[in-house]
Amino acid sequence: MIRGVLSLLRPKQWVKNVLVAAAPLAAGTLLHADVALDTLRAFVVFCLASSATYCFNDVLDAEADARHPTKCRRPVASGVVSRPVALGLSVVLAGGALALAGPLSFALVVAGYLVVNIAYSAWLKHRPVIELGLVSSGFLLRAVGGGLATNLPLSQWFLIVTAFGSLFMVTGKRLSELTAAEHAGSVVRRSLTYYPLSYLRMILGITAGVAITAYCLWAFEVGAAHPRGVWTAISIAPFVLAIMRYALDTDLGRVEEPEQVLLRDPTLQVLGVLWLVTFAVGVTP
Repeated sequence: MIRGVLSLLRPKQWVKNVLVAAAPLAAGTLLHADVALDTLRAFVVFCLASSATYCFNDVLDAEADARHPTKCRRPVASGVVSRPVALGLSVVLAGGALALAGPLSFALVVAGYLVVNIAYSAWLKHRPVIELGLVSSGFLLRAVGGGLATNLPLSQWFLIVTAFGSLFMVTGKRLSELTAAEHAGSVVRRSLTYYPLSYLRMILGITAGVAITAYCLWAFEVGAAHPRGVWTAISIAPFVLAIMRYALDTDLGRVEEPEQVLLRDPTLQVLGVLWLVTFAVGVTP
């Protein structure tokens, strides 16, 4: 039972919540004690909130998951955790996230995240295009929440990079799922049947282009405000290469779980470290 509850929380997905550190990192204040504590609290809050939405989603999808070749092993679908327990846990986790949020502005972002995910799970997950926007908004809300939790201003370019970068990753996930399913001849989720591969590739190209352009403008804007700002310009190179590598993984059908690709692809990891180092050097006073 305990193992089932832990599995229901999907702790492997918590890596997505590291996005709350994006704004403090960009401001060069992540290592300040007060900012670090506020960032850690924001991370914990989003871990609670995201786990609440996973519990709720698994309750709604229990019957469909039970017929799926791999999702049938999920705790609710397999009967390890009952629906009332999962639903109760979802309510407790959501309440805990809102109680711990602190500043009203951050609490409203967390509440918005919960509402968006409830709407997605209950009504909108099979609505093409809309579901892409809803899923990608979860990444954007994490980044915005990190800025509000630490009381840091959010650059317009930062928001554009985050928004289109999120949509790029989610579109890549859908394209990868569809590509892998077609190669294996397996059944795809209902929402994927509305997407031609050519359409997803077009969206992938558009979002990548906007994200890269906005990042270049943001990097130069940030660099102009710091004495070692040339390093933020240098960070453009690993950022662009990482986008290109992720697009390749997408086309090869490897991005059904983006967070797992980031943990398993050594090339992406190296590019990520190079980006982090160059950007951090550029914004460090």
